[in-house]
Amino acid sequence: MSKDIYRKCTLCKRECKADREKSVGFCKMPSDIYIARAALHLWEEPIISGTRGSGTIFFSGCSLGCAFCQNREISRGPFGAKVDVHRLCEIMLELQDSGAHNINFVTPTHYAPSVKEATSLAKERGLTLPIVYNTGGYDTFKTVRSLSGTVDVYLPDFKFYTSKTAEKYASAPKYPENIREIIDEMVSQTGKAAIGEDGTIRRGVVVRILLLPSHVAEAKLTVKYLYERYGDDIYLSLMSQYTPMPDMAKPLSRKVTREEYRELVEYADKIGVTHAFIQDSASATDSYVPAFDGTGVVKSS
Repeated sequence: MSKDIYRKCTLCKRECKADREKSVGFCKMPSDIYIARAALHLWEEPIISGTRGSGTIFFSGCSLGCAFCQNREISRGPFGAKVDVHRLCEIMLELQDSGAHNINFVTPTHYAPSVKEATSLAKERGLTLPIVYNTGGYDTFKTVRSLSGTVDVYLPDFKFYTSKTAEKYASAPKYPENIREIIDEMVSQTGKAAIGEDGTIRRGVVVRILLLPSHVAEAKLTVKYLYERYGDDIYLSLMSQYTPMPDMAKPLSRKVTREEYRELVEYADKIGVTHAFIQDSASATDSYVPAFDGTGVVKSS
């Protein structure tokens, strides 16, 4: 995929066709790369964080714009430092040198061509770590297909099972059909999840399901769909960490209850899911959101 796509952007399912070299797209970002943080991160799933941490690179902007976003500080406009693909390449190599188990691109959809170019440069300069593509799930099929051979591990959210919920919380009624299509492509690219000797994932797909308050039934349908379609070829991450933002209306104005989360976990166990990660209630706190202070972005002198 050429970077020319930035001139009439269709990288995400919004397909806003903005000329991001002159203005911004639905993602609120120009074609220039903005990064809010690049550092080792120990709060991902165990097979991603490992013992030393995942080398996370948090991009600014987002093509989905969920009403309940915990990272709205960086997701709703330019934030952090502007870098070019050469600096992005250097950041990846610096994270490798710091001991990262992988390179984890967080919310990279609207920068996919730049991510692909920087990764190619980094591999030419000695990058050997798996590449993790951590996405909200509103990438187009064409964007995901273009990343074949670049990405080793896909880490998509499956945020909404129904169009009604997707429309209500993200104005994205096409989300459910889109996430099914792109997860199929992700699994096609990576095959069955493969775990290395150090216990971290080397290839495969891990799908995150964030349980929303009063949405247990919908989360169960998501689990059922994914397990029936992919079985143990992928991992599921059942997340209880939903944290209400100050302006949320009911039912999103509260945290998920222990009973709600227990019901989801017990359901997954009942239907036979074994490749899954669960959280405790302590995860539902904004302390799990890192400081977006520019760490690791600007090269130190």
